[in-house]
Amino acid sequence: MRFLADENFPGAAVGMLRDRGHDVDWIRVSAPGARDSAVLAKAVIEGRILLTFDKDFGDIARSASAASGFGVVLLRIAPAPGLAGATSIADLILSRTDWVGHFSVIEPGRVRMRVLA
Repeated sequence: MRFLADENFPGAAVGMLRDRGHDVDWIRVSAPGARDSAVLAKAVIEGRILLTFDKDFGDIARSASAASGFGVVLLRIAPAPGLAGATSIADLILSRTDWVGHFSVIEPGRVRMRVLA
């Protein structure tokens, strides 16, 4: 899968996803300080699934919902620090393959998904 990790996404989890064979661009490296709208535009243009802890993307994603080939995953969990936290985040993200076309929220014990239409 192709992911775009927001600046607030843990570097260890970026590395874990890459180690598992996924294409992950990390905003902290490729476009530090980019505005949220630019981050979402990058996900749309490149057909990536945006991974973020920033709940502001819910409103922004609605305006880009007509585009296809991207998705947004909002994590509303407090992961454990270090490698254990990175592993749990990577496992949660890779537990599904239907992120594209959805605004998804990962919360403790559940995943909510809304079609971007």
